[in-house]
Amino acid sequence: MTFELIDEMERLGTPRILVIGDLILDRYVWGDAERISQEAPVILLREDRQETRLGGAANVANMLRGLDAEVTLAGVVGADADGKVVAEDLTRFGVDCSALIEDSDRPTTCKVRFMGRAQHRHPHQMLRVDREVRHPIRTEIAQQLLNSILPRLHEFQAVLISDYAKGVCTAEVLRPLIAAARAAGLPVIADPAAGGDYNLYRGATGVTPNRSETQKATGIDVKTIDAAYQAGKILVEKFGLDMAFVTLDRDGIVLARENHEPVHLPTRIREVYDVTGAGDMVLAMFGLGMAAGIEPSRLCRLANVAGGLEVEQVGVVRISRKEILTDLLHGSRRAAGKVCSLDELQRHVSARHKAGQKVVLTNGCFDLLHIGHLSYLQEAAREGDCLIVAINSDRSVRRLNKAPDRPIFDEEYRAQMLAGLESVDYIVIFDEETPHAILRHLQPDVLVKGGTYSEDEIVGREVVLGYGGRVKALGVTPGVSTTEIVRRLRDSETVAISIPRPASNERRAA
Repeated sequence: MTFELIDEMERLGTPRILVIGDLILDRYVWGDAERISQEAPVILLREDRQETRLGGAANVANMLRGLDAEVTLAGVVGADADGKVVAEDLTRFGVDCSALIEDSDRPTTCKVRFMGRAQHRHPHQMLRVDREVRHPIRTEIAQQLLNSILPRLHEFQAVLISDYAKGVCTAEVLRPLIAAARAAGLPVIADPAAGGDYNLYRGATGVTPNRSETQKATGIDVKTIDAAYQAGKILVEKFGLDMAFVTLDRDGIVLARENHEPVHLPTRIREVYDVTGAGDMVLAMFGLGMAAGIEPSRLCRLANVAGGLEVEQVGVVRISRKEILTDLLHGSRRAAGKVCSLDELQRHVSARHKAGQKVVLTNGCFDLLHIGHLSYLQEAAREGDCLIVAINSDRSVRRLNKAPDRPIFDEEYRAQMLAGLESVDYIVIFDEETPHAILRHLQPDVLVKGGTYSEDEIVGREVVLGYGGRVKALGVTPGVSTTEIVRRLRDSETVAISIPRPASNERRAA
């Protein structure tokens, strides 16, 4: 499944997406929470910097730009300084703001978060102050919005509704928009307001409520997966939706579809720093995937990854396709283990190269794993983003004129021993006497070799240099080699072997 998701990411293209909804400016005040004020029993925050970030529908547009989509944003800002900041940031990020309406009767929604660090450590949110109005936009403003987007619907591949209950997503706006979009064959996905009226989204392709929003819309307490199944079905049937994506934070997503049994798509447990913006990231991923025609259950898995990456950040941070690809690769490696077939490994390497990562390869027998191997593999891993170890098969070792009792350990045992090393990302077994075929298939960025080899003596050097790669000879641990250990074992089965411990300056510099 992971490779299928990687393939889907690589086929996304650059769809054009319309986002409509409530624009928010998030302002952050950072500082050290040093002491209690002498004026009142409150924490004193010593400010050291401020920053602004886009929120609400503006953040969804921002997230989509991070995912390389083309975006038009429709919404309302006030005739104020915050509105100018929002428009300037959106333009700087490459968002089309031609459908952004200025309304002098309302302020731009702004949320000010005070972020304090205790003893200069990881920051936490101390307080949030909101400046906003929530009453519906005037009819003339609603009509201006529709006039700016309905004639252009043919330009888009998907429509996203980001409803934060700040007054933009009214029936006057959403009902004609949903009807026109569906008539044009466009998917419409809505992220509903907490406690909002779901009749506003009637006829949409889908909605993306979280546990709390789902409970308010259906009356079902979504504490279990079965409850999410039941609630998702109700949403689809009651509001004429094609599907509902019930997002369940650490439990992933339940997908309920018309004329289908609901399915649960679990996610990997993450270290959560800040859930701010996770819903926007998930909506952006759903919009991008729907525009690209990704099958809904696969899209849920991608949304799980995107949302998971977002909660690992502090505040709202754009997640890129490269980051999603990298996370998929790590998840695939954990699920399948480090020992791969050549075909499997080739797909991993291709995806890593597309994600801009540097791939390192080394090869050898690795019959008796010793301190020399450990040192040079750690050094090899530092040459790039991932390390592949290609090991000779048992037949290959015997053909290389080793002693008749070599290898001492079979290829499966040797592969599993290497898989236990943190520095090693992948292991592949090859049957040829040289790594030439492996190198031609995988085309690693760097070929390394430990021991007493010079760069000119490294087997496969000409292959790697031929496609523009790099070759590097690494250090050697004096007095330690597999051949020497085996010789000493043969000489005496009763004498304990003492392995010399090299001083830190004895290893030859790379």
